[in-house]
Amino acid sequence: MLSLRKIVSYKEETLIEGGREAPVPLQLFAVAAVLKNPWAGRGFVEDLKPEIHAIAPALGELMTARMLEMTGGGDRIEAYGKAAVVGTDGEVEHASALIHTLRFGNHYRRAVNAQSYLAFTNTRGGPDAPIAVPLMDKNDAGRRSHYLTIQFSINDAPAHDEIVVVLGASIGGRPHHRIGDRYQDLAELGSTHG
Repeated sequence: MLSLRKIVSYKEETLIEGGREAPVPLQLFAVAAVLKNPWAGRGFVEDLKPEIHAIAPALGELMTARMLEMTGGGDRIEAYGKAAVVGTDGEVEHASALIHTLRFGNHYRRAVNAQSYLAFTNTRGGPDAPIAVPLMDKNDAGRRSHYLTIQFSINDAPAHDEIVVVLGASIGGRPHHRIGDRYQDLAELGSTHG
């Protein structure tokens, strides 16, 4: 049932941020699969599970392998996330269905030895729709230096009857991170408010 039209790879490397050289260049990666929406044109489908079970595991395995190849291995990945954009003949629920299942996400989570949940977005759009993949530290959801977003688009996707499914990753955090982590706020607020 996995009907892939194309796979798109994206890489971005930030060398200078805020007018200063990055101590360690930030590398952002995304792998996007453009596939036929198995529910498009079928009206309201009550039970999405048959297609989820048939498609999500194979998609998760394929995309994880591509991401590991691009980044040089799961141990190099520091932050991660996922996204899906459904074409106009689909529901946002269709985008959600393929990425919000352990059958998809666990391939990636295990490959990078992560503890945090995968940050996510799911939206609807047409060709060249903005794709935003939120990232967070794979082991520490409060580590703000790794709150990042990968942004790109695919000029011919998603078509009206397609879904774009995306995995994102970073090697490194924001180059000049200086807003602290969530725990510092909690400590400060705790000491101020008893």
